[in-house]
Amino acid sequence: MGAQKKGATARVSEDPEELARHPLQAILLADSFTTKFRPITLERPKVLLPLVNIPMINYTLAWLESAGVEEVFVFCCAHSKQVIDYLESSEWSSQPNFSVTTIESHNSISAGDALRLIYERNVIHGDFVLISGDTVSNMSLTQALQEHKDRRKKDANAIMTMVVKQSKPSPITQQSRLGTDELFMAINPVTKQLLYYEDKAEYSKGFISLDKTLIADNPSVILHNDKQDCYIDICSQEVLSLFTDNFDYQHLRRHFVKGLLVDDIMGYKIFTHEIHSSYAARIDNFRSYDTISKDIIQRWTYPFVPDVLCGSSAIKVERQGTYRASDVTLSRSAQLGSFIFIGQGTKIGNDTKISHSVIGERCTIGSNVTIEGSYIWNNVTIEDGCQLRNAIVCDGVILKSGAVLQPGVILSFKVVVGQQFVVPAYSKVSLLQQPTQQDSDEELEYADSTSGTGELRSDKLNGDIAPDLSETASELGTGGVGYIWKVFEGAYDEEWRHSVAPIPTDKLVKLMLDRDEDEELLTQDGNVISASGELKTDSDGNGSEDDDNEDSRDDYVSFEKEVEATFLRAVHENVKVDLAVLEVNALRLSYNMASVDCGGAIFYSMMKLAVESPHNSASELHRNAADIGTTWQKLLKSFLHDIDEEIEVILKFEEMCLESAKEFAALFPQILHLLYDKEILQEDAILRWADEKEGADESDKVFLKRSEKFIQWLREAEEEEEEEDE
Repeated sequence: MGAQKKGATARVSEDPEELARHPLQAILLADSFTTKFRPITLERPKVLLPLVNIPMINYTLAWLESAGVEEVFVFCCAHSKQVIDYLESSEWSSQPNFSVTTIESHNSISAGDALRLIYERNVIHGDFVLISGDTVSNMSLTQALQEHKDRRKKDANAIMTMVVKQSKPSPITQQSRLGTDELFMAINPVTKQLLYYEDKAEYSKGFISLDKTLIADNPSVILHNDKQDCYIDICSQEVLSLFTDNFDYQHLRRHFVKGLLVDDIMGYKIFTHEIHSSYAARIDNFRSYDTISKDIIQRWTYPFVPDVLCGSSAIKVERQGTYRASDVTLSRSAQLGSFIFIGQGTKIGNDTKISHSVIGERCTIGSNVTIEGSYIWNNVTIEDGCQLRNAIVCDGVILKSGAVLQPGVILSFKVVVGQQFVVPAYSKVSLLQQPTQQDSDEELEYADSTSGTGELRSDKLNGDIAPDLSETASELGTGGVGYIWKVFEGAYDEEWRHSVAPIPTDKLVKLMLDRDEDEELLTQDGNVISASGELKTDSDGNGSEDDDNEDSRDDYVSFEKEVEATFLRAVHENVKVDLAVLEVNALRLSYNMASVDCGGAIFYSMMKLAVESPHNSASELHRNAADIGTTWQKLLKSFLHDIDEEIEVILKFEEMCLESAKEFAALFPQILHLLYDKEILQEDAILRWADEKEGADESDKVFLKRSEKFIQWLREAEEEEEEEDE
């Protein structure tokens, strides 16, 4: 297991009463230890990058303070001076009952190195929270801490509790909405002990391997692929000593967690704590930066939202999820869409359109500019006629008139894009030249600048010395300044997978065509892993028919929830209908559902959204349904191929009116008429539904009776058409 340091565990206290006397502590890793945010992190530490105009680390510290942590040790290596200077000048340097202490190192290149150094400083005196400074959460730690302490009293080897939450990956891309790889975790459902962890599965094999002893030693095991690792860990002091004992431990998950899970000598155990209604997520790549930013704007992270963190006097929340500073200068003809943020001192010109975007402070945006799904940081100048879609634009950037940023573009600090220049999709542009050798994120998992050269060059940029860019103007058009980094061979897939831009439709189509429809069942050593992740052995037999029916019902409930989540993302993120159809189709294949199941689930999601949208009367509820039906009728019609499937939608609506959406009961005939007018339901489907209902019990004919006038009108219209044909 590598070199070990003798006697390293001597400082670990085993006295629960002594541990209880210590204040709750946390270790916050300020280094990203990853190359995924380059070139930006060559000039500024990841934790100081703005997340909806607030440094990432502020979200993490604000949550730790609210969760009862009293003492935080912030470890920083690359760009350590920037982190220390920021914290010393911020509110965090003078908070009562909440101390923030920095620990600096210029030699640590991994989380393992960081934790070994912290152990040597002897500053941790009991259980502690381990977290990185790019994590956003609003969960309460009370229950997770209590579970951890209770387990420790019974079993001294229970040294770590990992926070997880449900998040089913896309069956097309096999990655989460945060852009992370599909994660497989085997958990004992009774004890919550973690038994297996794999985030680098080889999908080409069509199966994953589990040790037979894992199954033999545990009477019940569930293999999950629908959990998200929140990267919030509650640890005992032994965790630090284990890193010191074993110099092979560098990566927290790949080395430490996996190492403990296969180590049958020491017997240390890791457990999980699942959160449900709370929020917790880590910014691992540009896609998760985009996703978490949208979640913040949509207030899933409350109370950690801009108007609360900045103060309601500085930021006002308006209709349609718009956040605006008090001194924004906005042209009367400018059009602001939904879910946007505009920072202090920003000026926006005539006929400019902005939607689903964040605009920082002191930005100047000209006339006839279009900004969609983008993140504009501070002091940015965007001249007339520019177009930006799904891009990140760092501080001090200048876009000259007519410049175009295609989806996925990253412009690092102070770049200048020339007039009319089109920056190609997924380009990364910087004033710093691209390293001549590609850095592997496997090898530099925790190193933004292992040699310190990145920080040296950024110091030059922030001081009086600027790089010689006289030969780079042609790369970014007339008047342009900066280098366009090339995408290394084999890395293009990672660019669009981890980008702030939606995954291109052609890529999704290709992934679907390449996908094996028989992937739903994985076989390993005579054991079958079902699509729901439950491990079953041959000895289980086929089960009873009742069990099969119950499983089928459970699968449909899960499927319906997944479709609803997909539909709501499409609504809030302005996803194109064709892309939404692909995602629902992928869910259909994943759950082995029929097209009619998709139609019913989409209709349910549409009507539920109408009910949950603001309304003060039945007429406003009807208007909500009409607006949603108009916008998404193509999506629904994509899964209604015949009369029988349309009848199923009517039956689904009856069920909703009786159970989950009773507000619609009084509007049943009006909504039925609406669906007919929108050409979602055909006349034949409605009349056949009415005919089939005639022989039903009276209790089952409530909505038929309410719709008698409409049904009669349809029948008369049908008879008139027949007479005209004769």
